[in-house]
Amino acid sequence: MRDRNYLFNNLDWYSVDQNQCQELAKEIDSINGDRLLNTSVDDLCDYFEKKYKIEIPTLKQEDIVADQRETKIDVSGDPRRYFSNSGQPSYVNGTIVEISVPFEGDGRAFKVQPTTYTMSPPRADIMNNNLVIKIEGVDLAADQVRNEVKRIIAEIEEYLVTLRSNAQGLNSKIRSLARSAIEQRRGKLLKDRNLLGDLGFKIKEREGEFRTYAAPEVRRKLTPTLPPASSTPYKPEPVLADADYEHILSVIQNMVHVMERSPSAFTSMDEESIRSHFLVQLNGHYEGQATGETFNYQGKTDILIRSEGKNIFIAECKFWSGPKRLTETIDQLLGYSSWRDTKVAVIVFNRNKNFSKVLESIQEMSKAHGNFKRQVESSSETMFRYVFAHRDDSNRELLLTVMAFDVPA
Repeated sequence: MRDRNYLFNNLDWYSVDQNQCQELAKEIDSINGDRLLNTSVDDLCDYFEKKYKIEIPTLKQEDIVADQRETKIDVSGDPRRYFSNSGQPSYVNGTIVEISVPFEGDGRAFKVQPTTYTMSPPRADIMNNNLVIKIEGVDLAADQVRNEVKRIIAEIEEYLVTLRSNAQGLNSKIRSLARSAIEQRRGKLLKDRNLLGDLGFKIKEREGEFRTYAAPEVRRKLTPTLPPASSTPYKPEPVLADADYEHILSVIQNMVHVMERSPSAFTSMDEESIRSHFLVQLNGHYEGQATGETFNYQGKTDILIRSEGKNIFIAECKFWSGPKRLTETIDQLLGYSSWRDTKVAVIVFNRNKNFSKVLESIQEMSKAHGNFKRQVESSSETMFRYVFAHRDDSNRELLLTVMAFDVPA
C-alpha cells in the first residue's frame, strides 16, 4: 500500500502555459520606462527567457538511495489477517521502504498535468529535489519492492516525456514573445517622449518617481536577475541604419578586391595610405548627403561617421601582427563612452602569414574578450560579426565586424 500523494494532478498544462505568457507580459509592462529604454533588448530577452522557461525535471536514477523503518499497518481490511467485522482498525508491525530519487529541474512541474495523462497518476512525495516513493507492507520481499519501484519510476518518466514535449512549445516562444512585447512598449515610450519634446514646453519632473526595479522572486535553483541599468531619463542617440552599415562594409570589401586584382599598386603601402584609398571610395558614395554626414579621419587610422557630435561608425585598418594588437584595437573602440547602438569594424590585412591560422586567432581572441556578448551570423568565411558591451556600461552595445583579407606583400 502506498500513500495518496498523487503527482501530475494539480494544474493542467494549458493553464500553466497561459499563466507564463500572461505573467511575462505583465512584468514587461511594469518595468520603469526609462529603465526599459536604457537596457539592452537582448539582455532583457535573456532575463525573461531564463525566468519564464520551464525546466522539466530529469530523474537521476543512478543516484537512487533506499531506507526502511518499522511502522504500524492497519490490516483491518485484509481478510487474510483480520476477520473481525467490527469496523475498528487493527494494527500490526510492518515495514515501510522509502526510495529517494534525486532530480534536476523545477520540482513544481511534478504537480502539472500534461496534455496526455491517466486517471490514476503515480504517487510520491517531493522533498528537497528528491522524489520519495514509499512502499509499505507486513511481509515485504526485495523483488516485490524492486519491481514496484521500477513500475512507478517508469510511469513517472512517461509523464515527464509528455511534459517535456508540452514545455518545448512554450519555451521556444518565450524569447520571441518577450522581444515583441519589449519592442512594442519601447516604441510607445519613444513615441510619447517625442510627443512631449515636440510640445516645446519645459518637462515637469515627477517627485518620488521610482528609479529602480526589483524582479520578483522566482522559485528556481538559480534566480535570474534583471540586467542592471540606469533609470535616468532616456535620450535617443543617433544611430547608423543597418542597410547603410551593410553598404559601407560592401564598399570596403569591393575596395579590397581591387587591391587583389592590382597587387603591385599596393605592395608598398602602409596602413595610413591604404586607409586613404578607402576614404576616397567611401566619400564617393556618401559625401554630400542631406544629413551632412561624411567620412573623414581622426588620429592615425580611424575612418568614422559623426552625427550630432556622436561617432556612429568607426573602422580601424590594421596589418595583422598577432592577437594582442587586435585586442588593443577592440579596447580602443570600446573606449568611446558616448556610443550607443554603434556599429564599428576592424579591417585586418594579412601579409606573409598563415591566413587560416589568422582567422582562427580572430575567432578565439574575440570570443575570449571580457566584453564579448554574442556572435552574430555573417555572410562570409573571412568576416566575423559580434556584439560587444561597452567597457563601463553593459547595456551600451556595439556591433563589431572583423573583416580579414589577404593582401599582396
